[in-house]
Amino acid sequence: MFPSLPATTSAAASASLSRRCPTTNSRFGQEERFGLVDCADALSELMSGVLGYEEYVIAGGDWGAHIGTRMAYAHPDAVLGLHLNMLPLRRDPGWPEHPSEEESAYLRELGEWLHEEVGYSLLQGTRPQTPAYALTDSPIGLAAWIVEKFARWSDSDGDPERRFSKDDLITTVMMYWATGAIGSSFWPYYTRHHGEWIVNDLIPEGRRIETPTCYIQFPREIIRPPRSLAEQLFNLRRWTVAKSGGHFPALEEPDILSESIIRFVAELRDERDA
Repeated sequence: MFPSLPATTSAAASASLSRRCPTTNSRFGQEERFGLVDCADALSELMSGVLGYEEYVIAGGDWGAHIGTRMAYAHPDAVLGLHLNMLPLRRDPGWPEHPSEEESAYLRELGEWLHEEVGYSLLQGTRPQTPAYALTDSPIGLAAWIVEKFARWSDSDGDPERRFSKDDLITTVMMYWATGAIGSSFWPYYTRHHGEWIVNDLIPEGRRIETPTCYIQFPREIIRPPRSLAEQLFNLRRWTVAKSGGHFPALEEPDILSESIIRFVAELRDERDA
């Protein structure tokens, strides 16, 4: 998300932290198309090979949660901690096979999500070029495609301007419009739809991500798996439930999100120095 989280600059300085924010820019046919694994490999190379960090902490939601999890899997010695505000689990209505009461409630919620909310994902994952050309041709179409998610996935009761300013919404749309990058943003959906790695692939191997993980759950996040499922795949050190916020916490609840990240990094530093 484009804004800098409040408090992270001064607090990060006192905690000896530094932040780097890589971006990608690709138009049709000009650059190699990246999936989740490619993004994780590129960011790992950026952090270690280019910027020279031997160790670092990752914070992410949405695709950032998927990519950060892959980085922790592929480079466990480099990734000291993983802070997630969305759990990147496979959205499988058949898992677990024998659910608890809490897990059954989650599966009902998941069923509603799969019935009502995945049309965009199926289109982007199977025919990505079709919406890419259409949305690159029409700024109003692009705005409608993006802002609808701010309305549906935020803690706003369907009115995005209760949570986001017009400047925030237009800036988000313009990042795709000015760069022509809406098409490249669809490729992780395509690779995932066609069998790319996901953290649930570790279950048959009896493995999980052992990197220390912090999760903060926002009540209007699109999917909210219970802790019992997350613990099968992550080494959870902390599980926090926020009182408000949705899929876009950097804009909706920046203070809550930044405080959680800073606290987690401090805990990891104290643990290492003990």
